[in-house]
Amino acid sequence: MNDKYPIIPPERIERAILLIRDQKVILDTDLARLYGVTTKRLNEQVKRNSGRFPSDFMFQLTAEEKAKVVANCDHLSKLKYSPVLPYAFTEHGAIMAASVLNTPKAIEVSVYVVRAFVRIREYLATHKELARKLAVLEKKYDAQFKVVFDALRQLMAPPTKPRRRIGF
Repeated sequence: MNDKYPIIPPERIERAILLIRDQKVILDTDLARLYGVTTKRLNEQVKRNSGRFPSDFMFQLTAEEKAKVVANCDHLSKLKYSPVLPYAFTEHGAIMAASVLNTPKAIEVSVYVVRAFVRIREYLATHKELARKLAVLEKKYDAQFKVVFDALRQLMAPPTKPRRRIGF
């Protein structure tokens, strides 16, 4: 395996990773393409080895989820016409799929798939940390600036003159 020149660009794998049911997953069609087999072959091997794929490794999309994925992902437009509901593989399921396929390309590509999942996890962690820091700063400075803005408003407001009463 050559780490300098990956056989598949990491960005391509990252684009295939979707967020479904609050989990990062790769659909069977994308995983099969990455591993160099047909979707049918991938799913056959998964069914033959169903004990290796518990629900936290793989799940089947509902019709609504499939429609949403097809609408949001241009590269999955062929799924629109498929009567079969696709399977979604988590990071662990994608690695298990490589082991049941047992082809040299699947084994080699599985390393890149893991790296893509890890990279996305790192991005999410970084964004969560930045959001947390921003929230702390906003709380800290909102209180300080409120005092400043209140003082400015008082200075900008015209002095109030007592109104002259009309009538008795």
